[in-house]
Amino acid sequence: DGVRRYLQLPADQTVLILHAKVAQKSYGSEKRFFCPPPCVYLTGPGWKLKQEQIKGKSRRKPHIIGSSHMETQKLNFEDCAKALYISDTEKRKHFRLVLKLFFSNGQEIGTFYSKLIKVISKPSQKKQSLKNTDLCISSGSKVSLFNRLRSQTVSTRYLSVEGGTFIASARQWAAFTLHLGEDLTCSHCTRGEFPLREGYIHYGSVVQLICTATGVTLPPLIIRKVTKQYAMLDVDEPISQLHKCAFQFQGSDGMYLCLSTEKVIQFQASPCPKEANRDLLNDGSCWTIIGTETVEYTFSDSLACIQDPVSPVPLITMLEVRRAFRLVVLCAAFVNLAQGWPTCDLEPPAALQKLICCSLYRHRLWGWSYRC
Repeated sequence: DGVRRYLQLPADQTVLILHAKVAQKSYGSEKRFFCPPPCVYLTGPGWKLKQEQIKGKSRRKPHIIGSSHMETQKLNFEDCAKALYISDTEKRKHFRLVLKLFFSNGQEIGTFYSKLIKVISKPSQKKQSLKNTDLCISSGSKVSLFNRLRSQTVSTRYLSVEGGTFIASARQWAAFTLHLGEDLTCSHCTRGEFPLREGYIHYGSVVQLICTATGVTLPPLIIRKVTKQYAMLDVDEPISQLHKCAFQFQGSDGMYLCLSTEKVIQFQASPCPKEANRDLLNDGSCWTIIGTETVEYTFSDSLACIQDPVSPVPLITMLEVRRAFRLVVLCAAFVNLAQGWPTCDLEPPAALQKLICCSLYRHRLWGWSYRC
């Protein structure tokens, strides 16, 4: 009955962690804070159900760092997130962020980890080699774009979307899927299509930016390398993390994506009189590009109503369902959440192995032979 109720009305709870793929190391007294700062979103109907359960046991109204019954809720810890940095004494080349969540009544929700973040000393100024793909940006990957007027940290603005419109925000950032397009002079592009292709993004390529949260899309753009506030029109090297770049509207005569306070506008660049392969930009047209990661944890404790933390939550990247294995998938999916199976590439707990074996034997599917 519990499983049937869950399938009819899934009370899933999802934790989304968004963060940058790289972090620049600080040196001396200069602190290079994470940019963009990590942020966390809660989605799914299970959060409201859990709040109602706790409210029924306590007179105090529960909340999770700011109460909200919206479908998607952003957790507000911006002051803490914006103060994160890597010290110059740190020797590790990679690290993870650790997020611990609690309800306001003290009940622990669980511990959640980000993906690996690479530590770099500074943005690479050398031409990137595709042999070292850690710092290259590939088609279909997610990126964030930010702008700093006069290179001042306090003036940082992130390209974002609000109300279906592109904005430059000092408070929130959005992840964009960066797609590499085919030659847009081809015939079928006149119908508004954008044929995609795989590969690493090079300067001079035609790209498209799609907001991962809203699906709002910018027109096709040509990505240009920026050197000393000039857009370089003849550079075709691979793009690297934290590079400064500009986005020229495809088919335009020097029109670039630009910010003006919190508005996103088009800026008409001036051709360089001495060098024809350069366009002179303003501060608002120079963007810094950085790859981003999203890790998603989805769980539900509506069946068991347990008080223990849900972590570690298994991260299932693929499920291969066969007729004989249909029962195995169900057993694994539900017991994982109760027992806390760390990752999908580790051996399952002994109790889970025994349960799978007994289930298979009882239903005469594979006898005692099983594969996990």
